[in-house]
Amino acid sequence: MKRRDFIKISGTGGSSLVLTSGLNMSFMKDADPTININPDPLFDLSPWLYMQFMEPLGVTDSSVEAAWDHSIDQWREDVVQVTKELAPGMIRWGGIFSAYYRWREAVGPREKRKPMLNIEWNGIESNQIGTAEFVDFCQQVGADPLICVNFESEGNSSYAVTKKGDIRSADAKEAAEWVDYCNNPSNKERIKNGFKNPLPVKVWQIGNETSYGRDKFNNETAAKKTNEFANAMKSVDPSIKIIAWGDSGWAKQMIDIAGKNINYIAFHHMFDPGQNLVKSPVRDNDYRKDPALTWEILMNGYKIHENKINEIRNEVSSYKMPLALTECHYSIPGRNRCEVLSSWAAGVSYARLLNLHERNGDLLKIATSADFCGTRWQNNAVMIHVPSAESFMMPVAKVMSLYRRYSGKEYLEVSGVPDGLDITASRTGNTFYLHVVNTNRVTPVKTMLKVNKMAIKSCRAFELITDPEFEIIRAANDPLIPKERPLSINEPILFPAASVTAVELIVSENA
Repeated sequence: MKRRDFIKISGTGGSSLVLTSGLNMSFMKDADPTININPDPLFDLSPWLYMQFMEPLGVTDSSVEAAWDHSIDQWREDVVQVTKELAPGMIRWGGIFSAYYRWREAVGPREKRKPMLNIEWNGIESNQIGTAEFVDFCQQVGADPLICVNFESEGNSSYAVTKKGDIRSADAKEAAEWVDYCNNPSNKERIKNGFKNPLPVKVWQIGNETSYGRDKFNNETAAKKTNEFANAMKSVDPSIKIIAWGDSGWAKQMIDIAGKNINYIAFHHMFDPGQNLVKSPVRDNDYRKDPALTWEILMNGYKIHENKINEIRNEVSSYKMPLALTECHYSIPGRNRCEVLSSWAAGVSYARLLNLHERNGDLLKIATSADFCGTRWQNNAVMIHVPSAESFMMPVAKVMSLYRRYSGKEYLEVSGVPDGLDITASRTGNTFYLHVVNTNRVTPVKTMLKVNKMAIKSCRAFELITDPEFEIIRAANDPLIPKERPLSINEPILFPAASVTAVELIVSENA
């Protein structure tokens, strides 16, 4: 489908929404569906629902090294600027890499830092980017740092010792010393390295994916060792928050054994939205052959994710333990982790996952829907252009950035949502927000809006829309820039096909 035909079908020129206070409804037509917003908050939404995940990925997908300018020993300015635009509430340091990472090798004078073998991802890491550099990056972009500690290599012998005999496993004492290095104002080691002030890190994860794969700790061992690590780490800073692994049926025993010392249960979800189909066009980059079926598969991907979230919710429901989805994205076979993820169709699909995260925000407090940055993988949020061109946001990041900027602190219930729209609502004081996803590929949806017992004073929309087949491949000529437009309180609107919109309402109590 050509873009001019898409624009004609989707009706992007129409842009007005009926906004009602619940008192002045004489102009509404019975045929028009009405979205009702209940202004009473159901639960608080965490600012960490749009976190990012930074891991040195070696030769597999140059990420951290590619984001660093070694000629001047600082982060690339274009990477900093695009991350500010992305505006993550939190950035995590770690992943599988943490199972063989020794943090002291990446602190102190640069000429004395020890390069390391990246066991999982291959290649040699220079360790020019370490604790201080990571915290500095977080501070520059306004994100809270989260660090994943080496959890005795999670019991995996292939990570614990290299073939050359280099010991890569680290114990609870080393983890506690890392917390002290970051957070203790009087830490002599950090001060000696040139940092008089702390490098504050208030959230820490113990291990990465302890239940995934063979040759790792069993559940009971992992839970007991989590207690050991948590006790050691909190002994130097009782204020820190601890994330423990609880995926794949591990949550209950982890909480029963270590629950008093942990604050969140972690789980991961990387999946193929077409995994239940024998032949799916989203795999192996066949999506260009059948855009309609590709769209249908992507729009239903949230159902697989919903099942995963419900599974972990059921495990922690009696404990009310908050959840941390510290890794999540589509994982689809294909070149460079599948090029369909560069398409706007994938961006709209990811918006459904983000709405799902908000709906589960009573327990889900930390979440992501992308790896953070890299030079190759399409499941990254930020693509680092090498060697020197401007880095840019992928479709998933476009939606995460939009939501991050236009979200309230408290989740609200919505009802009367017409077919084809996926909508969540939130508020901060008298400012209300809607996240509206039109899941129709070619059909716009007309609707009205009502806030129960309140009057809408003003309204504006921030809209992302383009041809679903459009693929982001560079920073230039990017049509996915949020378009701001005021909304009339007296005229109907069409939410365009294949669009993601943040609606901002200013409301007041009815007189």
